[in-house]
Amino acid sequence: MATYVILGNFTEQGIRNVKDSPERAQAFKEMAQKLGVTIKDIYYTVGRYDLLAIAEGTDEAVTTALLSVGALGNVRTQTLRAFSAAEFAKMVGNLN
Repeated sequence: MATYVILGNFTEQGIRNVKDSPERAQAFKEMAQKLGVTIKDIYYTVGRYDLLAIAEGTDEAVTTALLSVGALGNVRTQTLRAFSAAEFAKMVGNLN
């Protein structure tokens, strides 16, 4: 399974209903799980982004989950593919 770091910002709609965010986060975890994506954790942050999530799944499943949550209109995301130190060591070990 691939690991992803998901950075999110509340939309105007999302911040108006920010009190509902914990319930929306739980619903996102459940929806993602049905698609085969594990949401390892969700953090609310201060600064450029309003939240951060760590997810594991296939490219297709993670993309589907993020499109689904984005269509609800409460958050917009930017997603980073993450590699563990061991995965990275293997990749650089293949360099000539």
